[in-house]
Amino acid sequence: MGPVLAGFLQLLALIGALALAYIPLGNYMARVYSSDKHWRVEKWIYKGIGANPDTEMRWPAYLRGVLAFSAVSVLFLYLLQRLQGILPGSLNFSSVNPAQSFNTAVSFVTNTNWQSYYGEQTMGHVVQTAGLAVQNFVSAAVGIAVAVALVRGFARSRTGELGNFWADLVRGTIRILVPGAAIAAIVLVACGAIQNFSGIHEVGQFMGGSQQWNGGAVASQEAIKEFGTNGGGYFNANSAHPFENPTPFTNLFEIFLLLVIPFALTRTFGVMVGSIKQGYAILATMFTIWLGFVALMMWTEFAHHGPALQAAGGAMEGKEVRFGVGSSSIFAVSTTLTSTGAVDSFHSSFTGLGGGITILGMQLGEIAPGGTGSGLYGMLIMAVIAVFIAGLMVGRTPEYLGKKIGTREIKLAACYILITPALVLIFTAASMALPTPPNSMLNSGAHGFSEVLYAFSSAANNNGSAFAGLNANTDWFNTMTGLAMLLGRFLPMVFVLALAGSLAEQKPVPATAGTLRTEKPLFTGLLVGAILIITGLTYFPALALGPLAEGLAS
Repeated sequence: MGPVLAGFLQLLALIGALALAYIPLGNYMARVYSSDKHWRVEKWIYKGIGANPDTEMRWPAYLRGVLAFSAVSVLFLYLLQRLQGILPGSLNFSSVNPAQSFNTAVSFVTNTNWQSYYGEQTMGHVVQTAGLAVQNFVSAAVGIAVAVALVRGFARSRTGELGNFWADLVRGTIRILVPGAAIAAIVLVACGAIQNFSGIHEVGQFMGGSQQWNGGAVASQEAIKEFGTNGGGYFNANSAHPFENPTPFTNLFEIFLLLVIPFALTRTFGVMVGSIKQGYAILATMFTIWLGFVALMMWTEFAHHGPALQAAGGAMEGKEVRFGVGSSSIFAVSTTLTSTGAVDSFHSSFTGLGGGITILGMQLGEIAPGGTGSGLYGMLIMAVIAVFIAGLMVGRTPEYLGKKIGTREIKLAACYILITPALVLIFTAASMALPTPPNSMLNSGAHGFSEVLYAFSSAANNNGSAFAGLNANTDWFNTMTGLAMLLGRFLPMVFVLALAGSLAEQKPVPATAGTLRTEKPLFTGLLVGAILIITGLTYFPALALGPLAEGLAS
């Protein structure tokens, strides 16, 4: 079997598995967030944190819950790293320095999981399990909660109430993420991923010296890392490491895990707003972009330019032989079009155009299908922009799901789509203009610029992957990427929740003959076009200086 055919068959198997999970998982999540019943363990949690899960919140109160919980999480994770040197189970690792502790704490709380350190040489068992793994669950649950609040804004009328943040957070964690990750971890252990709390072992001779590896609760963290679109790995090699991702089957399984919730949330959206077809329209938009990017990536990486690539069956530099070009291409696209950031190959070693595809995938705003929750609310914001554009074309007040898109709504949507590009481009420009940051670039020229552009595209969009040539463990990059992650996560949430509150206060507008049918393929095409055009106009100059210049020169 040739590598191209193998890649195509893996893609078909992945699509089939996602299709099978779409309806049951989407319906289940809709029931979770629509139920008025509380599990016993959830009642214990509510009592412990002093929250009343039955109290409805308007958007400012909901936002305060999001920000307060996240601030406490950042502080706890920061202190845990600073105290690592005196904690048991630290594997004799020292405490993490302040700049890197800040960066890592922000990274995992914002669902970015950017890592400027070697995991197996920096973090002990306590920080990994009690700190990083816990944030893998709750940061994903926060994203889903905000998305559900926006869906309630569309579904409800004549009220500003969006539900209860604490109830949404706990339910998302207990009813969705914990059981899903537990099942996934069992599958990974059965397929060879490690799960232990062993210390550091010497495993033989390498280049005249001993090689050391430490164990850890890898399978359980790998499961939620993918299922919650987190991405931070136990080891520096991330999902290219055989302890995390041992076989071609586990590789495809991990791709399934990182895509299944973001795609299934479109079903949840359709159920909660009372129109399954609306959910399918959003799904079609996400799937069209994702599939197009996968096809384009496979084409660039399988293109045979020269005898070395012909002999290898594609651009194999930086890719695991056990996965090959096809599976690595699917993983690279899926991890950068979601907010996962996990890697099974090194994106810096992709072809010039292939690396550009991974950067553009993040710059779309992590919406195809995006992260857990963030993908859905990002796509719904783009849907609001698309109906506004359509309204301008026909001279009619735009409507979406029976809600008028007026001045307030479009201003909030516009602020949402502007904040992340501003962060990416400003921080990239500052890093290239100042004398010290460019010293972190391994490469000069277009590829070196791509390393910096990738870093801030990843940080501001809460992705977490990187072009490995950039040394990000400096005070500048630890601080600036930390700020980009914070602002890129929580400023958009402010606009999302404000928009949700504004929509929930409206009374529904009856559909007429002039109403744009947003469940039709025409709207899907309009939405895809709006996403690509807006992103292209925003980022094309920067892409032209980096990956496009490199790709055209090769």
